[in-house]
Amino acid sequence: MKPSVSIPDFKDYAACEAGQSAAEFIPNSKSLPTLAKACDGCRGCPLYCNATQAVFGAGPKTAPLMFVGEQPGDQEDRAGQPFVGPSGKLLDEALAAAKIDRSLAYVTNAVKHFKWQPSGKRRLHAKPSAREIAACRPWLEREIQIIHPQLIVCLGATAAQSLMGSKFRLTQHRGEVIKTAWAPSLIATVHPSAVLRSPDADAREQAREAFFHDIAIAGKLLKSH
Repeated sequence: MKPSVSIPDFKDYAACEAGQSAAEFIPNSKSLPTLAKACDGCRGCPLYCNATQAVFGAGPKTAPLMFVGEQPGDQEDRAGQPFVGPSGKLLDEALAAAKIDRSLAYVTNAVKHFKWQPSGKRRLHAKPSAREIAACRPWLEREIQIIHPQLIVCLGATAAQSLMGSKFRLTQHRGEVIKTAWAPSLIATVHPSAVLRSPDADAREQAREAFFHDIAIAGKLLKSH
């Protein structure tokens, strides 16, 4: 039997003191380890108050490919690393199918702290608000400035809207190659967690195939740069 994991006392996010933006907590540095350390002390929004730690991006500074998700999950929050849980495993499988070496990719999230609500002994994911996404965006902007990727793949609507604006619709632009100021090419697809939440086996397999297809597009595009 696995040992039970204790759930920390939950604080009302509205009662947590926080600034208006992460910008004031970002040092003038191009060192990813320095930025990751500073990110753990960020108080730009109230999400820090219930997170174990900030989860900064991971990957090489010279990565030609950047994946942007929504926020860390429960396992990522505990480990301090992005995409190490079930969603990360599915992403790894899609990368392998597309013959993309994950060691050449930089993975991060639009929001660096895990937002959750208690449910018994579980911590359930809660969608970050527009204000929280905007407050955290300076971290993502700095990561993009440093990595300077050739291709950004946004995993989910939150990630896509954090870079493309609130009017961006994933349903309309999924899999489309878009030229942006952030990178020469950007593709938006679903978050792997959406695949895992499919209601039944058939739907899950269809969602998986569609997700793998989108990542394959990214692989072909990356080889063309």
